[in-house]
Amino acid sequence: MFSITVRDHLMIAHSFRGEVFGPAQRLHGATFLVDATFRRPELDEDNIVVDIGLATRELNAVVGELNYRNLDDEPDFAGINTSTEALAKVIADRLADRIQAGNLGEGARELAGLTVTLHESHIAWATYERTL
Repeated sequence: MFSITVRDHLMIAHSFRGEVFGPAQRLHGATFLVDATFRRPELDEDNIVVDIGLATRELNAVVGELNYRNLDDEPDFAGINTSTEALAKVIADRLADRIQAGNLGEGARELAGLTVTLHESHIAWATYERTL
């Protein structure tokens, strides 16, 4: 399996519901490094997984929809704990929609999978993997 990874970053504010979150139940900020990894079993006719420039642009667009937002105020997240794991899935699903729409080029429709990892720090991160 071949893969390429592109990176961006995300800064949000949010709070959690539930005793398990302790002080994070209060409004707080979070900054994430965001890695999106695109996979396919064989390279395309140009000998690439996907155009890195297009992958970077589309990751930036998806992250831009969330960046500098208080997720508690966003209708898409009403009633949802926006954990690192949940946000990784949201970003992956939004990227998958852009792949299917052709935003990463027609060849990207042949991608087999997508993985999004949100790094909370140098010692903690969460990943969501999905097929395409």
